[in-house]
Amino acid sequence: MLAPRLHNLLDARHAHYTTHPHERTLTAHETAEATHVSRSLFAKTVMLKVDGRLAMMVMPASYRVDLLRLSRALGEAEVELAEEAEFRNAFPDCEVGAMPPFGHLYGMPVYVDSRLARQADIAFNAGTHTEAVSMPYDEFEKLAEPEMLWLAHVM
Repeated sequence: MLAPRLHNLLDARHAHYTTHPHERTLTAHETAEATHVSRSLFAKTVMLKVDGRLAMMVMPASYRVDLLRLSRALGEAEVELAEEAEFRNAFPDCEVGAMPPFGHLYGMPVYVDSRLARQADIAFNAGTHTEAVSMPYDEFEKLAEPEMLWLAHVM
């Protein structure tokens, strides 16, 4: 079952998406494998604190976040990984660690790595550890309204 806020957004905006029920997984790599999606197409959500405020970084599951590059891309902001205790209550309709990459549904900004924008389709957690969603990247971008970061080009 999709997280209620995600489900409402997708249905209200008549989004084109497919759900992918799967066995329980805990990591983006496991979920990509369980849903038979390439790690480069599976969008993982990394929770951050940017200048002390929660934010989401959405990137291919095959990559790791580079906090220094991210800080530079955000104008030298203070960037650190958020601890689970700091974001646990921010997603009341989701299982911890399975939040979908739609920060505006939860009052926080979303940054997306430009490598995802090159993909025709992406997949991501749907708010539980047993269901994922896939959709065209363009559709995701219209719905999530993320800030694009060209991390591959930041030196």
